[in-house]
Amino acid sequence: MKLLITGGSGFLGSHIADEATRRGHEVVIYDHMPSPWLFDGQTQIVGDVRDSERLVGAMHGCQAVYHCAAVADLDRAREDPRSAIEVNVMGTLTVMQAAQAAQVPRLMYASSVYVFSRSGSVYRTTKRAAEGLVSDLSSDMGIQATVLRFGSLYGPRADPDNAILRLTTQAVVERRIDFWGDGSEVREYIHIRDAAGLALDSLSEEFAGQSLHITGRERLTTRELIETIAETLGGEVEINFEDEPFEGRYRLTPYSHEDGLGRRIVSATYIDLGLGLLEQIRSVHEEKGNER
Repeated sequence: MKLLITGGSGFLGSHIADEATRRGHEVVIYDHMPSPWLFDGQTQIVGDVRDSERLVGAMHGCQAVYHCAAVADLDRAREDPRSAIEVNVMGTLTVMQAAQAAQVPRLMYASSVYVFSRSGSVYRTTKRAAEGLVSDLSSDMGIQATVLRFGSLYGPRADPDNAILRLTTQAVVERRIDFWGDGSEVREYIHIRDAAGLALDSLSEEFAGQSLHITGRERLTTRELIETIAETLGGEVEINFEDEPFEGRYRLTPYSHEDGLGRRIVSATYIDLGLGLLEQIRSVHEEKGNER
């Protein structure tokens, strides 16, 4: 298939692009900045998700669109809500209208488990609104849509504010980890390559019209995560828990009672969290070593 991936230069989008290429699909990356990870055979188009005309041209001949472009940082969304609404909500509508005009039959919308949360502020609100647009309009537009709700992602190419990257970087560089919470928070971390694989699996016709949860299979507390990082580094890491509230914090689950259900999609094999953390630590060591 020929696939367009909006936000294909970013953390999630670039890994979906790579997995799609590995599976033999023709990949077009659409992003406001060039991808530093462009694979051989992938096409790069630089453009804004609010540029309808450019999107229609980029989608020519595509059978599916993965819409990953978004203002995804919670702090940035709260500080600049207009930009978050324009990109996350109006951008999604523009992508849908472009897909209709280009006669693209399939839309894969990258959402978040934060749509279920009472936390998440403006980011949560924009993702909920965008999901509503996908649900309300896709059928009338002749588009088969699947909503992909991603959980706690980690791995190569993560942004500096990514939780595991931040914790491992501080542990490696400062031999200290500061965490704003009491350590009892439970998460289901999923490696980005596993998430990308499941996103491609979701392209199957059986998942058209559904909402799928893509989260990890290993549940652990933040304290267990931090102690695992410290132990991997030999145990000589100072750990400080600051039990203060922060935006986006939840202890056991992001889900709140007012939202609808979705299905969880899992793989028979996955990257073990311990090995994933080791990969992350080695990557930080390599990067910081090159900076010296």
